[in-house]
Amino acid sequence: GLLEKIRLYLTRKPLPSLEERKKFDHEFAISTSFHGVHNIVQTQSKIRKVLWILVVLGSITIAASQILNRFAYYFSWPTTTSIVVQYVENIEFPAVTFCNLNRFQTHAVANLKIVFFLWSIVSGVLHAFYSNKFSQELNDFLLGHQNFSIKEFTRNNGFYLNNSTLLECDFFGQPCYPEDFEHVFTEYGNCFTFNHMDLQARRRVSVSGRGLSLLFDIKQEQFTDDPAFGFIDAGITYVIHSPKEPPHFDGLGLSTPVGMHAHAAISQLKTVNQEYPWGDCNPNLKLKYHKIYSTYGCLQECKARHIQERCGCLPFLLPGNGTECDLEKFYSCVSPSLYNIELKGLCTVGTHNSTCPAPCEETGYPTSVTYSSFASEKALKYLSTKLKKSAEYIRENLVYIDIKYHDLNYKMTRQQKALSVAELLADIGGQLGLFCGASMITVIEIVEYIFTNFCWLCIFLLLKAPEMPQWNIPAQTEQTDKKRIQEC
Repeated sequence: GLLEKIRLYLTRKPLPSLEERKKFDHEFAISTSFHGVHNIVQTQSKIRKVLWILVVLGSITIAASQILNRFAYYFSWPTTTSIVVQYVENIEFPAVTFCNLNRFQTHAVANLKIVFFLWSIVSGVLHAFYSNKFSQELNDFLLGHQNFSIKEFTRNNGFYLNNSTLLECDFFGQPCYPEDFEHVFTEYGNCFTFNHMDLQARRRVSVSGRGLSLLFDIKQEQFTDDPAFGFIDAGITYVIHSPKEPPHFDGLGLSTPVGMHAHAAISQLKTVNQEYPWGDCNPNLKLKYHKIYSTYGCLQECKARHIQERCGCLPFLLPGNGTECDLEKFYSCVSPSLYNIELKGLCTVGTHNSTCPAPCEETGYPTSVTYSSFASEKALKYLSTKLKKSAEYIRENLVYIDIKYHDLNYKMTRQQKALSVAELLADIGGQLGLFCGASMITVIEIVEYIFTNFCWLCIFLLLKAPEMPQWNIPAQTEQTDKKRIQEC
């Protein structure tokens, strides 16, 4: 219907004469704001006319080449990175999660030697782990301890935090206590987070060089130190992270051995990433069980989702609401599921098309750590009297950790678009203006000229087509050819 109306409208319009079309072309050439065209039309010298034709064509070629180059650059989605250091009067203190390098108490593991292997299976949900070498001893243990809960065993027999293991705690001149720490499970078993997410008001510092000071007693005699059962190191491992993110120890933990004083100087680094296609972040991604999006939190929820769908239960180390997996489920389903997730790449991290792309905003805490011996000879005498412990005990069990800001500032690294749409249009306009003297008005003039000539061409075809001569055709094929013409 619409095409037929257009055809009828065009057939009713009179076809302009050849002189009228030439006059229209001449008026366009001398009136257009496209520089150089009127020089071609108005000049009488043939040499000058040829030169101006070459100049105009060359300018158009160069401008087109430059414009294509700018489009190619824009669609490569380039970015730039800016770094800004912002000084502030006070700054939020991060969360710090502390763990003992020895996971379990000796009296518990002495009776349950298989518990370390069980824990390695359970903690495999937080890092890559899979083993199919299950001994008969493990099968016998699972059959004889059907109600055994590795979660409750770890909570009751792992590292604990009270006044006997946390000897001193000071935050910015104010004392802190074991009650100020929140219990959390990690691959190191029982761990405790200071300045955790559930606090109503975030702790802040207003002077550099001061922060959190802690004195731990790791009680080596109570915890395993047999290399056959656990780690051979003795000390405290800790990770500094945002209060809104879960602690991530895998390759990121800092460790302080016994008899040492660790001085950790931190700084705050905020990173802003561009969304795809300029960067790899996706601003629409939200996590169900974490306050803010992070790749580690996303990875945890992804694993939890796949394990819950396949096994019908949820490992207690992963976030979510579901039936807790027992040891038999860990043994028969969870570990093979984790291996399958790693093998098939069901939970991937990094690029925009991965399961867990890079966050659009993240806060990190780069840390530099220095160490000194703890304690000096005079300090040993003082502490021995105060704690009623021998100097040898202090050297072999106490860990002193200082965590403080190096400066009251934060560094922001922002990924920005190297070329915006407005800048692209400005580049295109600059190339057209420099080489052709053209503008947006010129583009409209050219479009109008091309459209007018296109309409005249359509009118010509519609008016002249019926007047085309027909050849004498044999009678037997005349009807067939007429039908073909009508179909055309």
